[in-house]
Amino acid sequence: MKKPLEGRLRAVIENVDPEIDGGSFPIKRIVGDSILVEADIYADGHDAVTALLRYREEGHTKWTETPMEFLINDRWQGHFTVDRIGCYLYSIAAWVDDFKSWRQDLAKKIDAGTDSTIDYHIGAGIIEEAKKRASGDDAAVIQKLAGKLRSGDLRKTSKAKIALSDELYILMTRYPNRKYETIYERELMVTVDRKKARYSTWYEVFPRSCATGSQDHGNFEDCKRFLPYISEMGFDVLYFPPIHPIGHTSRKGKNNAVKAKNGDPGTPWAIGSEEGGHKAVHPKLGGIDDLKSLISDARKLGIEIALDLAFQCSPDHPYVHEHPEWFRLRPDGTIQYAENPPKKYQDIYPIDFQTDSWPELWDELKSIVDFWIEHDIKIFRVDNPHTKPFAFWEWLLDSIKKEHPDVLFLAEAFTRPKIMYRLAKLGFSQSYTYFTWRTAKWEIEQYFTELTSTGVCEFFRPNLWPNTPDILSDYLRDGGRPAFMIRLILAATLGANYGIYGPAFELCENRRKDTTSEEYIDSEKYEIKDWDINNPYSLKEFIVKVNSIRKENTALQDNFSLRFHPLDNEKIICYSKRSDNNVILVVVNLDYRYKQSGWTELQLAELGITNGMSYLVQDLLNGRKYQWKGARNYVELDPEKTPAHIFLVTGEI
Repeated sequence: MKKPLEGRLRAVIENVDPEIDGGSFPIKRIVGDSILVEADIYADGHDAVTALLRYREEGHTKWTETPMEFLINDRWQGHFTVDRIGCYLYSIAAWVDDFKSWRQDLAKKIDAGTDSTIDYHIGAGIIEEAKKRASGDDAAVIQKLAGKLRSGDLRKTSKAKIALSDELYILMTRYPNRKYETIYERELMVTVDRKKARYSTWYEVFPRSCATGSQDHGNFEDCKRFLPYISEMGFDVLYFPPIHPIGHTSRKGKNNAVKAKNGDPGTPWAIGSEEGGHKAVHPKLGGIDDLKSLISDARKLGIEIALDLAFQCSPDHPYVHEHPEWFRLRPDGTIQYAENPPKKYQDIYPIDFQTDSWPELWDELKSIVDFWIEHDIKIFRVDNPHTKPFAFWEWLLDSIKKEHPDVLFLAEAFTRPKIMYRLAKLGFSQSYTYFTWRTAKWEIEQYFTELTSTGVCEFFRPNLWPNTPDILSDYLRDGGRPAFMIRLILAATLGANYGIYGPAFELCENRRKDTTSEEYIDSEKYEIKDWDINNPYSLKEFIVKVNSIRKENTALQDNFSLRFHPLDNEKIICYSKRSDNNVILVVVNLDYRYKQSGWTELQLAELGITNGMSYLVQDLLNGRKYQWKGARNYVELDPEKTPAHIFLVTGEI
């Protein structure tokens, strides 16, 4: 059997939390967060253990250390604050503390009246050892106290008072004997992002459809005129589908027709033509300078522009001609187009990541991200990342974050859970979710408990979308305006990050291609739309209200505090979120057809309410106030009016 490198190390450190897959991946936090770390720490026998939480910024060599506190059953806890964007490392040190062990045993002997001169001489020896590690006045004080413990002139009661004094304890804590300390075997990592990684409000729009009141191809100047509308609704991220030139070969027509008609613009995801590829802008949208001007105007309104990052090519992309080795050939010599049987995407060539030229391919794809970062883009929505190798994303995201730690990536991966989680572990800042298809109360509670109350919350930041250009759910198709209101409130309050595809969402567009497809009829992916954003049927004012509530209540700006509360009607869901001085309680009627009512069974401790006390709740959607008492309270919600309460719990009366 292998012997330990140092057999005198007695402290054991295990079950550290948070720790992702044995330290293989970092946890995620934002600037200003306090990171709570727990671990089981113990040693053989009855000696006292001391434990320190150690942390440092990546690239720094010196550790900062902070004491850990004993909780119960050998569980310890410590915390540290991250105050810069980037990466931090953390670990734990622990050792059997000879001074604390002596002190605790002496206290027991004093209580029993069995303390002796030799006990104080033993302590004096331990204290004199600490003098060697001390300096200046501290060393002198330590020597003086050790001398008193050895003195034959002092009574035991006086020595006991010195031995158990706070003064001696503080000094000895300052200069501990760490000769036989155990250092946790792994250095764990924290990725620290800016606030927008945790809390953001997205609005997706096709820039070519921004020329409102016209079927003409919109441009970035038209998008500028659209900005006040987006800002007024309270969105702070404006996401564009690909803005690059679109291929002509096998271009898709209206409603994904195999053959385009003259004038059909094609889908933006068929990237590349003779006019350029991923580093070019569609000429009808404008040029790079026009985009930079739009970015500047958006920033003045508190909006960031996010671009789509889709690593795929049309048959006309320059890469196809310059680097045919980056694509997969079929037996007939033609390049394999994208397929997701039975769907065929003849206008798109997927990149072959198993090419022998993969190092050159990886470098080129990174250069695309670098190019747009140089042009002031700091947020990317990544199209179908689950169809590219994990190793590629690990390398790319790590490389970009090291050079530009403020850049954020949203993973659009509607795929199996383990794959979605793996992508998040590899470095994606946010992730799409199954929210779109979770409509029943039990489904929502089960799914969001997993996302927010298990280890998943350490690395997976959900971004909730009720609709996308690809997905019009059955719920929205069948439920009309009430369904859109319900899903908006759920997305905006269950998740600190959420987004909508507009103006389709606020105009309650719910016409589908057919009953078996989730695609819109007359999908904007294949044609330019003329949206009537001034339609009085629009949910614009409702969205303004909901987003204002999000902005004014810090409880809704993270997910860690989400808790579900029982309610005796399966058509009504109830949950809360809280921050230090802000408590929000949300009650939503999930039935878009009928009025529903029921009685809550609130977990009052989660709301900061004492059992049996009366308290005020104010509905932030309509301003009405209610006096409630205890856990059981009656609610009734009509989907044709307002299908939800967003209560501010204002405290006990």
